[in-house]
Amino acid sequence: MTIRTLCFGILLSGSCLAFAQGSEPSLIPRPSTVEVRDGQLAIGPVAMLHVDPDDAPSLRVARVLKQTLARYGGPSLAVVDGSATRGRAATENSFIAIRLDAKAAVAQREGYVLDVTESGATLTARDEAGLFNGAMSLAQLLLPTGDRQMTALPAARIADWPRFAWRGLMIDSARHMQSVAELEAILDQMALHKLNVLHWHLSDDQGWRIEIKRYPELTRIGAWRTPPGMGKDGEPARYGGFYSQDDIRHIVAYAAERHITVVPELDMPGHAQAAVASYPEYGVTGQRPAVSADWGINPYLYNVDEPTLHFLENVLDEVMALFPSRYIHLGGDEAIKDQWEASPAIRERMKALGLSNPEQLQGWLMSRLGRYLDQHGRRLIGWDEILEGGVPGDAAVMSWRGTKGIAKATAAGHDVVVAPDPYLYFDYVQSARADETAGRLPVQTLKSVYTFPIVPPGLPASQAARVLGAQANVWSEHMPTAAHLQHAIFPRLDALAENAWTPAARHDWQDFLRRLPEQLARYRLEKIAYGDSAYAVDIQVDRAQALRDGKAKVHLANQVGSGVIRYTLDGSEPTTASMEYQGDFVVPLPTTIKATAFSDSLQLTATRERALNDATLRRAEGSEITACPAKDIDEMRAQPAPDATSLQPVYVINNFDSCRITPALAADGMRSAAIELARLPRNVALAHDAHLIVARQAATAHGELELRMDRCDGKPLAVLPLPDPATSPAHFALEAPLSAAGSHALCLIITGAPAAPYYGIGSVQLDKAAAKSGGQP
Repeated sequence: MTIRTLCFGILLSGSCLAFAQGSEPSLIPRPSTVEVRDGQLAIGPVAMLHVDPDDAPSLRVARVLKQTLARYGGPSLAVVDGSATRGRAATENSFIAIRLDAKAAVAQREGYVLDVTESGATLTARDEAGLFNGAMSLAQLLLPTGDRQMTALPAARIADWPRFAWRGLMIDSARHMQSVAELEAILDQMALHKLNVLHWHLSDDQGWRIEIKRYPELTRIGAWRTPPGMGKDGEPARYGGFYSQDDIRHIVAYAAERHITVVPELDMPGHAQAAVASYPEYGVTGQRPAVSADWGINPYLYNVDEPTLHFLENVLDEVMALFPSRYIHLGGDEAIKDQWEASPAIRERMKALGLSNPEQLQGWLMSRLGRYLDQHGRRLIGWDEILEGGVPGDAAVMSWRGTKGIAKATAAGHDVVVAPDPYLYFDYVQSARADETAGRLPVQTLKSVYTFPIVPPGLPASQAARVLGAQANVWSEHMPTAAHLQHAIFPRLDALAENAWTPAARHDWQDFLRRLPEQLARYRLEKIAYGDSAYAVDIQVDRAQALRDGKAKVHLANQVGSGVIRYTLDGSEPTTASMEYQGDFVVPLPTTIKATAFSDSLQLTATRERALNDATLRRAEGSEITACPAKDIDEMRAQPAPDATSLQPVYVINNFDSCRITPALAADGMRSAAIELARLPRNVALAHDAHLIVARQAATAHGELELRMDRCDGKPLAVLPLPDPATSPAHFALEAPLSAAGSHALCLIITGAPAAPYYGIGSVQLDKAAAKSGGQP
């Protein structure tokens, strides 16, 4: 009997659609090897998990599998004594046997074999981690997807093992803190995707998040900051919190149950402002700063005298008592040495140590702490700057400044975790769409994560062997809530997981897209607020052509070129019965188009809508207004307040220059341009990059908006004074007179000192009405 024949009777329930016609099971990450067979194993209400009662590892895995299925609405499975059925199929009920087997046919640890026939299934592995990974494959196959109840397993033999030993995700809890429940949800998804390291960033300039009982000021003072702006009743609104040691023990145990190691990070010698605010005697100047409310690079460093070193060692003692991880992350990144260079005491310390520069001093500090960790059976890992001053030979390096650090570290004999900016930084946005959330630019797409080469091409085999694996980093400056965090992580986590687990020869982008819809459906069922940017439908038209002809030629597309796009023109929501997009089409003006993408009956993305009329076709949204051409561009999508809990609105900011330019807009017959602006706090510390800021002298007290046509170096069409920040709302609009024929780009420049607020442009709207109050030409 073929799979197609066997599945035909239950197609209406959708229980084996993912397995029809001999395709591989819809697993992410894709298994190392799959042998597809005819048939399937029905999973009914009396299905059993058979485990020998004396096999404790298998019992633990079986219980987690049972709990996972129960939590997300999968089939109920009973854990029963399987000793009587070892080696033979059950005759009464379908069964899944789970057991350790020292001879399981896997290439390395963490691997498993899942053997499914019509009469039963057997999961074997050489170690408990392998059993757990196999159980997560079973969970993916059995969890429901929307209205589909997965009540069958495809007959197949899967022999599977990881490509890399380190498959990680870094969560930054220092800038914005996650609740214990939110971290548990992330760990659950990591487990389902066979990721095995949670790198937990717990201290930075903006907050100290771990309770250290010997130093209570770290959380009494260092865990709290006062952001720019005011709270209720005119009082500053503090932001902060910390994890108690009981919270941390819980997270570590919760992760361990899912075979995830939690690697803690305490940043040093830089990114230390929250700690220095708590204990200024361990800083360089002895002065107490505020806990920083600014993102970016702040100047505060730890001292390097013996009292400070004892302080750091005492902190590490409590950290090591909480985290059993072999690796302890000590940061080492972005430590600008201005305070060290300005300190006579530090210079004397360097002289006494025989060191000639501050980079060597950082290397000495890291070596001292690395030896301390080694004495306690631990191993130092740090960002790739630790290579610059010399570190212990057994220190591992996390390469983040592009990919050059991979070759440098491995050539020097260090093990490396690949985690480069921007390629595996999930704080970069997934698209440039108007409805994308806050984050850094440029865009890092789902495909760019999937296709990123973890081992650089051409790296010698001896050095490639030192690549431990890869991880994605989620810096949380722009992620105040779980919704922000989940949007950034998912589904790019799926791409990372497959890249790090699946053999390179088995990577297949199109096959990944075939399997992804089932996972997106599980996210919706589990209330994971994943980013749908990859499938979101762009509704594209030629503005000038549409206005000229009174009708628009419409092109529909999405980022990945996958899924069936369906659309409506009557205002209704698209369904699987709506018109299928099969090529460009023409609509009269005005028309509103709604579109979304489907895979079979699964909706892949929220509906996107675009109204096409005279006004909207003469309007440029903020996301379309780009940075003026320049050598140095550092863009981000920022919200009006640093801790805003909403996903919108978002404004695109260039940290170095206020100059921005619109796409060409049809100006014929238009008499004014209305510019919507938002005033945002300038809370990004640029340190040694501050000199890149383009200063534009203001003629009035609060600066001006200058409007130019096509070029940014010509005579202004209008100069519009900006309102007083102390007496005007943060959101406002300015209008400028306009008189031009044809289509033109508009260049907008904000003047003012580098310390002035950011001004985000929400939109530029051309109008037939004259400006109510124009600026000076």
